[in-house]
Amino acid sequence: MTRNWKSVLPFLISPLLVLAIWWWVSNAGHYSEDILVTPQQVFATLGELSDNGELWLHLQASFNRLLIGFSLGAVVGVLFGIWMAISPRVEAYALPLFQGLRQVPTIALIPILILLLGVDEIFKVIIVFKAASLTVALAAYEATKGVSKSYFEVASIYQLPKTTLYRKLIIPAITPPVFTGLRIAFSRSWTILVAAELLAADSGIGQMMQLGREMFRLDVVMVGVVITGLVGFSIDKLFKWGELRLIPWQHNVRA
Repeated sequence: MTRNWKSVLPFLISPLLVLAIWWWVSNAGHYSEDILVTPQQVFATLGELSDNGELWLHLQASFNRLLIGFSLGAVVGVLFGIWMAISPRVEAYALPLFQGLRQVPTIALIPILILLLGVDEIFKVIIVFKAASLTVALAAYEATKGVSKSYFEVASIYQLPKTTLYRKLIIPAITPPVFTGLRIAFSRSWTILVAAELLAADSGIGQMMQLGREMFRLDVVMVGVVITGLVGFSIDKLFKWGELRLIPWQHNVRA
């Protein structure tokens, strides 16, 4: 039990310190509650939004968009990244455009996509798809490029079928870096989605924060901020847990 506490304590120190500073500053009387709400008020509002079901409706809307957009983006990104890495012709034609699109911030495309697609669900899904697919494609491309050419030469000598080449060579070799790319892409997709919902949505965590701002309910805005951070943190931890379970040999090598 003592050992467990020693491993958990470092993770608790910084959040508790921030919470203590927030409580002290907000209760010191230097700022109005219209500018800085207290942690007590935020937790009370969190309970209120949870009890009346509003929080869960917004979370459900955000998660639906996130899962659809990310799933499509992850599949397309992995396949396109591998294809671009193993095909010199595809690499020559697609890599310059890919690198250019990758440098454009996803949030900068929001006004254009709103004009083209409106503010319906497809707009939010496309935003998540773009954020996920390019990040995952880059990870798959660089991982496949990093596979030793000698492996492909041996496979050619033994005339291995392409299915065997992918299943036995390429996929195991690129799984660790691609999984890291998926983890980064998922977290990035979540933050981009919340930003898009802030600008144009009728539901979702971002829209809940926007409504709170319009009603001068800073406590609702802070609930959205806290939930956004907790979800992002949980996503990252979930992917690390999955990586530990699905790719145990990587951690054995590091150890």
